[in-house]
Amino acid sequence: MTHLLRRTVLVGLAGALLLALGLTVLERPAKAAAPYTAYLMAHFTGESANGEQIYFATSTDGLHWTDLNSSLPVLTSSIGELGVRDPAIVRAPSGDRFYLIATDLRIAAGKGWDVAQHDGSTSLVVWESPDLVTWSAPRLVNVAGTIPDAGCAWAPEAIYDPASGDYVVYWATISPRNGVDKARIYYSRTRDFRTFTAAQLYIDRPGTQGIIDTQILEIPGSVGGYRYIRASGDGQITIEGSNQILTGWTRLGDISHLGYTGAQVEGPILHQYNGRDEWGLWVDQYAAGRGYLPLTTTNLAAPSGYRVRAASEYALGAGRKRHGSIIGITQAQLTALQAKWGGPASAGTRRLQSVNFPDRYLRHSNFDVRIDPNVSPLADSQWRIVPGLADPAGVSLESSNFPGWYLRHYDYDFVLAKYDGTATFRGDATFRRVAGLADSSAASFQSYNFPDRYIRHSNYLLRLDPISTATGRADATFRITS
Repeated sequence: MTHLLRRTVLVGLAGALLLALGLTVLERPAKAAAPYTAYLMAHFTGESANGEQIYFATSTDGLHWTDLNSSLPVLTSSIGELGVRDPAIVRAPSGDRFYLIATDLRIAAGKGWDVAQHDGSTSLVVWESPDLVTWSAPRLVNVAGTIPDAGCAWAPEAIYDPASGDYVVYWATISPRNGVDKARIYYSRTRDFRTFTAAQLYIDRPGTQGIIDTQILEIPGSVGGYRYIRASGDGQITIEGSNQILTGWTRLGDISHLGYTGAQVEGPILHQYNGRDEWGLWVDQYAAGRGYLPLTTTNLAAPSGYRVRAASEYALGAGRKRHGSIIGITQAQLTALQAKWGGPASAGTRRLQSVNFPDRYLRHSNFDVRIDPNVSPLADSQWRIVPGLADPAGVSLESSNFPGWYLRHYDYDFVLAKYDGTATFRGDATFRRVAGLADSSAASFQSYNFPDRYIRHSNYLLRLDPISTATGRADATFRITS
C-alpha cells in the first residue's frame, strides 16, 4: 500500500469513527469572503403605471444612491396581481444565493385599498438569484391562505435562523381574530422559499392597534446587549430587542421624540454600514409622499441616540424610493450590477453635435432643449442613450446630470422632463435611431408615436417636425460624439 493510499484510508477511518461517536468532521475553512464595500437597495416607487415593480439603486457610502436601469424597473411581476411592493432581499448564509420576496399587489389597477386589505392576495411573489444579476422567473407562494378570513399578505421580510437552519419569513395579514379585524404579523418557516410551514401568529399588539410592517436585523457582537433588533410600524416606529428571533422581545422605545410616528412614516429598513459599528434606520415618508428618510446610530438598542440625517447629507437618486430593503454588497457585485443595468449617469454619456452648426450641441437649459455652443456646465449637453422607454428596439435620451429625466416632445416642442411612468411619456420619449437624413454617417431620430416626424432644431430650439426640405434634413441630423 502506498503512503498516499494509507493516508487516505486512515483519514477515511478517522472520519467514520468521529461520525459514529456523534462528532462533527471539521471541513477545511472556506476561503474568506470578499468584504462588503457598497450597498444595494431594492424598492418600489408608488402607484404609477410601473411604480409597483422592483427597482434597484446602488451606493458606495450608504447615503448617496444611484438608480440602476435608468430609473426603470429591473424586475416586473407577470403573475398574481401583476404588481409588487415592499421588496426584501435575503442573502443565504453561504452567500451564493439570494431571494427577493415582495407583496403581490397593484393598487394602480384601480382595485382600491379596502379591497386590497380585505379581499386581496394572500400570496407573496418570490424571485431567486445566484448573483443579484441573473434572476429566476417570479413565483407565487400562498403563505397566508390558511389564516381564517385572511385579506392580504403584505410587507414580507425574512431572516435566517441558525438554530434551526432555515428561514423565518414574516409578513402582515389583516383578518378578524378574537372579534378584532386588524393587521397582525404572522410567520412561517422555509428552507428553499418554495415549501413553507403553516402560518402562525407572531406579533399581535394589544386592543385594536394593528401592526402593518416589521423588520428584524441581527447585530454582530450583540452591540447594545441584544442579538436582534426589530423595528415595527404599529402606530409608532417601535424599536425592540431580543436574543431570539421569535420570543423574548423587549420594547426599547420609538422615534416619536424625533417628530415621526406611524402617522408620518412606515416601511422601516434596518441595516449596518459596512466595516463599522454604525447602523441605519430608513423610514418611508409615505404621508408626505417624499420616500425614504435616513436615521443613523451607533447603538440600535438606544433609540434616544438616533440622528436624523440632514437633507444635505444624503441623496436618493432620481426615482422616489419607497418601502424596500438594503444589503451590503462586494465591489465585484457592484461592478456586475452596473454592467447589467447601468452605473452612474456619467458613465457612457454622449453628446449630439449639430451637422450644420458643428459648434453647437444638443443641451437642456432650464428644462427647455436647444443647440448651443460652449455649453456650461458641460453635463447639460451629455446624454445617456438608453433602450427606448416604450420600445427597447428604439432609444431614449436620459440626462447625464438629471438621472431619470428624459428628452420628451410635448405639442411638438421639446422639454427635459422627469419620467412619470405613463405610457404617454414613454411614447413621447422614445425614438428610432436611423441613418442621418443629411449624412448617412451621422444619425437622425424618428419619433416613436409620430413616425412622420423627426427631432430637428429650428432657430436653435428643438422641435418635432415632418422633414421635406434639404434644410430640414440638415437640421435633423446629428453626430454622436463622446
